[in-house]
Amino acid sequence: MSETHSASPSDLDLLTVRQLKTVAGPQPQPYRVHVQVDGNLVKETSQGKPYHEVKLTDGTESLVWRVFDGSPLFLEVQPLKRGGWIELSAHWVDAGKFGLEPRNPVMRVLEDQEVQAILAGDEETRERQRVDYQAIVEFVASMSDPRLKGVCSLFLQQHGERFKRAAAARDYHHARRGGLVEHVSQMMRSAAKICEAYAELNRDLLLSGVLFHDCGKLWENNYLEGGFTMPYTLHGELIGHISLGMELLNKLWRQLLESDAAATWSTLQPQNELVRLHLLHLVGSHHGEMQFGSPVIPKTPEAVALHYVDNLDAKLEMFRKGYSTSAELGNGILERVRPLTSNLVRPLEVVVKNALDNQRDTEEEQN
Repeated sequence: MSETHSASPSDLDLLTVRQLKTVAGPQPQPYRVHVQVDGNLVKETSQGKPYHEVKLTDGTESLVWRVFDGSPLFLEVQPLKRGGWIELSAHWVDAGKFGLEPRNPVMRVLEDQEVQAILAGDEETRERQRVDYQAIVEFVASMSDPRLKGVCSLFLQQHGERFKRAAAARDYHHARRGGLVEHVSQMMRSAAKICEAYAELNRDLLLSGVLFHDCGKLWENNYLEGGFTMPYTLHGELIGHISLGMELLNKLWRQLLESDAAATWSTLQPQNELVRLHLLHLVGSHHGEMQFGSPVIPKTPEAVALHYVDNLDAKLEMFRKGYSTSAELGNGILERVRPLTSNLVRPLEVVVKNALDNQRDTEEEQN
């Protein structure tokens, strides 16, 4: 605890929490972060002494800052409320199972212009989510069935801004502002490719199911317009995102059938009602099993495909996060990321084409 800042906090490099988790190691390194307070709980150590457990987030990742009663900042931390904004400068250490630990921290409240800069998102995240949302718009535009294309377009038109700030989960995967857009976009890419391999799948139906499968999370896992805190809601707690999603879909479908365009759909096959029922089934069954919250198990090819595409993208996101944040236990072995059931092993690298060409050239010279 003998480290001291060699420069004022404002001279330290400003990182996102995700960047900080990537670069932090066992040796203290000086950085600062701009974060929002997501919680401030008072707990007790095993010796009965109080400490603050402050959850901080900046929309890329979150971290927990434990402030014990011997810290010079113990009294300064007490007034911090959920939704507040601070700069935290420190020498950061990756403390293994306890995560990031700020040594000799310095804290200040952020100015309004600094808060607006954080809400705009870091450049990398902002650009990725812009591209992902545009991909969703283009997938919807590519649909042939006017009913499915219409209900998806109506959803984006009425709820697009709320969609852009929703998370795909409160924990585990894509648990960040805009995470649902990232999740849905990647699922649509996967679903479109699967439809190329399995031509019998209804592409429009599967893509629509991807868009709507977690739409209830716009009310269960949504961030406030002005921050990175995700409040709990009675709708989310008492109804849940699957039921909310089916209710939203039915509401949009009724609106769609009242439009002028719907007058020309009465002779379309399959009939409107059958299309609605199949889409509702995809939303209702996407968890795969009743014990995981689905009111019905998948009973159509598109429902099965949706369930596995959803599960695949969630699991691969957990691996991605683990590779960047988990402690290394051994050569290429990293600490488990919940809810995965085992430690992670780094993936096999892809052979680079240039390396293959060089190898062939070497073998030809030797021969």
